[in-house]
Amino acid sequence: MIRSNPSGLGARYQAVRRHSLALAASLSPEDQCVQSMPDASPVKWHLAHTTWFFETMLLSAHVAGYRRFDEQFATLFNSYYEALGPRYPRPHRGLLTRPDIRRVHAYRAAVDEAMAGFLARLDAGENADLLALVELGMNHEQQHQELMLTDILHLMSCNPMLPAVREGLPPKAQAVAGGWHDYDAVQAEVGHGAAGFCFDNETPPHRVLLQPYSLANRLVTNAEYQAFIDDRGYQTPSLWLSEGWAMVQSQGWQAPLYWLDDQREFSLYGAHLRQADQPVRHLSFHESVAYAEWAQARLPTEFEWESAVAGARPPEQAFGEVWQWTRSSYDPYPRFRAPAGAVGEYNGKFMVGQIVLRGSSLATPPGHHRATYRNFFAPASRWQFMGLRLARDL
Repeated sequence: MIRSNPSGLGARYQAVRRHSLALAASLSPEDQCVQSMPDASPVKWHLAHTTWFFETMLLSAHVAGYRRFDEQFATLFNSYYEALGPRYPRPHRGLLTRPDIRRVHAYRAAVDEAMAGFLARLDAGENADLLALVELGMNHEQQHQELMLTDILHLMSCNPMLPAVREGLPPKAQAVAGGWHDYDAVQAEVGHGAAGFCFDNETPPHRVLLQPYSLANRLVTNAEYQAFIDDRGYQTPSLWLSEGWAMVQSQGWQAPLYWLDDQREFSLYGAHLRQADQPVRHLSFHESVAYAEWAQARLPTEFEWESAVAGARPPEQAFGEVWQWTRSSYDPYPRFRAPAGAVGEYNGKFMVGQIVLRGSSLATPPGHHRATYRNFFAPASRWQFMGLRLARDL
């Protein structure tokens, strides 16, 4: 993690924490308690877990005499940190009707009050290691803010009333004319080596050799994906990887997640007409690969994507619409070493069986993106805001 300037740290901390509460403000206590599938978590759990992170990693570990808000929370809201003790099973988080949402809000308020004094002392002392841990905690909460939206969307999709979380109609992405950018062979510098925060999996920076390639100027649209469906894309096994075709058969996939019929889709704004020129969303890696094969193209590698976006001629729609599947496995960079201690479990232990996505989505908090950011999910995942951009060899 790159060290950051502590200026305004307390104000930034408060802004991040307020944003989490603002995202949940329109939800009922019942909305915030339910878990729709094992991969999702209740909104209430997200609010408590992000608080647990600051209490456990900073206050309990570095403030003399600090007493936990509730000793039981150490187990209830630990996500996957084996070094920090036992954890409540992830698939059962929706059974935690207690603590109720008022108690979780009280937990957040108590930890925020303790953090205010802690951060004031950090600003004065400029402790680099602790400052980096605070930055990690804030970025960790921003990740959970995105998860809150994707998880509540999945939950609402399971309700036959198809309730909206937000009022009105979804904002439209600016339509972009189709086209391709060609890129020469290059020994590209990838990874995060500049000032400012990054996650450990973005380091160390290193060089990769890229062969000549072409990258689509924009994301694949709903209309283009509809053409794949109309051409029997979900009935053509030759387009699919073996595992993907097995998912099509076992799960009955016939369209992206949240497409309701030939014209409508479901989003945070409820059920509404699908816009043909908008980026297609909620695709798995397998669906993205099959579409690329049908389009006589492929997915870019994560390094092709990063080099293009960070270069002099970046493609359109790189950020703020959908996370974009790449053809890269989520592996450690050369010479990567996880940090010592519990924070070493943050990313490194997931570096197997996952696929890298690049960019950011419409659910990503403002400012929480960069060209080097490596998101990752299992290839069958599609409840996140996931889409694709095509690439070709030259």
